[in-house]
Amino acid sequence: MAEPLPALPKSVTKDIARLDLTDAVTQHRQLWETYGHDITNFAVNLAVAIFILLLTFWAAGWGAGIARRAMGRVRRHNGETDVTLQSFIASLTRYVIIIVGLVAVLQQLGVKTTSVLAVLGAASIAIGLALQGTLSNVAAGVMLLLFRPYRVGDMVEIGGRQGVVKTLDLFVTELATADGLKVMAPNGKIFGDFIVNYTTPTKRRVDVVFHIGPRQDLSAVLEAMRGLLAADKRVLKDPAPLLEALGLNELYAEGAVRAWVKAADYHAVKTLIVLEVQKLSIAQGGPHPPPA
Repeated sequence: MAEPLPALPKSVTKDIARLDLTDAVTQHRQLWETYGHDITNFAVNLAVAIFILLLTFWAAGWGAGIARRAMGRVRRHNGETDVTLQSFIASLTRYVIIIVGLVAVLQQLGVKTTSVLAVLGAASIAIGLALQGTLSNVAAGVMLLLFRPYRVGDMVEIGGRQGVVKTLDLFVTELATADGLKVMAPNGKIFGDFIVNYTTPTKRRVDVVFHIGPRQDLSAVLEAMRGLLAADKRVLKDPAPLLEALGLNELYAEGAVRAWVKAADYHAVKTLIVLEVQKLSIAQGGPHPPPA
């Protein structure tokens, strides 16, 4: 049987205990110093990241303003400023600066840019499916800018809503209706629908179809309207006005007045024709109600 080891002297035991306590205190101090250093670094990085974020939003507005002014110097063939291009390029510049700034913020917080790009690349299919509506709006906005079916300031009809185009953004087009409403239309829906532009044409045809009683003189009404249109300087001579007898039955006689005018005179001339047809109809024995 092995003999027990001799006990250490008390002085040696005290020295060992003193050394263990010193090492523990030293390690504890080093640990707190490490934590303090990490917290300080994180606080500094967070402060810098917040500063970069604020600077990004300021730079986005500043860059959009610079782009808008730069595009303001670009003139169309008629010498006017292309407001639509200004709005679109300014919006594009703003979003690009914001994206670059957000990447810089992530990098400042310790997120590796390559890791972010790798994650985005791996999740690109899922993101594309989830954001297909938004991405389609961006693509449609680019196509609208290229094909120019309308410009800022044009009166258009889109999806049954009429209004003046106020802005063309990356995602939406803003319309202001005649009754003061603000309509935001997604670019993707606009590009896939019919677009009627009332501003682009320089001249329009006024079409007024009317009904009178079968015993009233349709030819007299049409001849009276022919003289009225010939005397009105707003009615264009080329193409010449067209007056038609469209039909006759036991209920009514149907006629039509078609005249070409400048786009700015369309509503005024159409109102005049409707009122004059009504007066002529009354003069011949009273207006005839339209068929049910």
